[in-house]
Amino acid sequence: MKKVQQHYDSVADVYDDRYDRDRGRYYHEHIRNHVMRGLSEGAFLLDVGCGTGLFVRQYMAGGGRAVGLDISPKMVQNARKHCAAGEFLVGTADMLPFRGETFDALASLLAFSYLPDPGAMLREAFRVLKPGGRIAICTLSRTVFTNAVPIIYALGERVGLQRVGVGNFNERYYTGREIADLLTDAGFVDVSVWRCSFAHRNLVEPLFTLARRLEPFVEKRIPYLAYNVCASGRKPEG
Repeated sequence: MKKVQQHYDSVADVYDDRYDRDRGRYYHEHIRNHVMRGLSEGAFLLDVGCGTGLFVRQYMAGGGRAVGLDISPKMVQNARKHCAAGEFLVGTADMLPFRGETFDALASLLAFSYLPDPGAMLREAFRVLKPGGRIAICTLSRTVFTNAVPIIYALGERVGLQRVGVGNFNERYYTGREIADLLTDAGFVDVSVWRCSFAHRNLVEPLFTLARRLEPFVEKRIPYLAYNVCASGRKPEG
């Protein structure tokens, strides 16, 4: 995880240029909207792997309160600048610095694949959620397209390509069944899994525009081709 932290510290100042402008804004907002499907609005949220606070900003704009946590001090620093109304902390997902039954909702966008122990993160998520609280995750999906991504990223790292997410981080690509089993094993119920994001921001034009037009059809009819997998669940009450 030290390598992940150092990488995101190094790209923190360009993160919003990548994900809050043009194609990147569409891609990240599309993911954020999918994650919101699994959460309650207007509640108290913890965003694990919050980056510069893009999802925290969206959640708070909908009337909720939110805390963001990230392994990168530089990301947290920038999140505080961009979202003064939110609370942001440096920390790790496998040891959340909060009391049990603190939050109504927990989200994690594009960070779950980096976790060396996803089970520990989900157990911690279960602990800090109130009974009835909901969790929603969006992470990298194992598809015919993503099988080659780790090789490409490793090559990019070798030639010194400094881009968000580009590096050999031993990230894991999940099937829907794998992530559903992890949530169930952690104690969550009402687990749902779906795929999203066919129009990835790395696609060049005109491929991005074409993929964006096809995205609703792909997500509904051939979801295996989507780049990300989402999952949600609920902590039982009582």
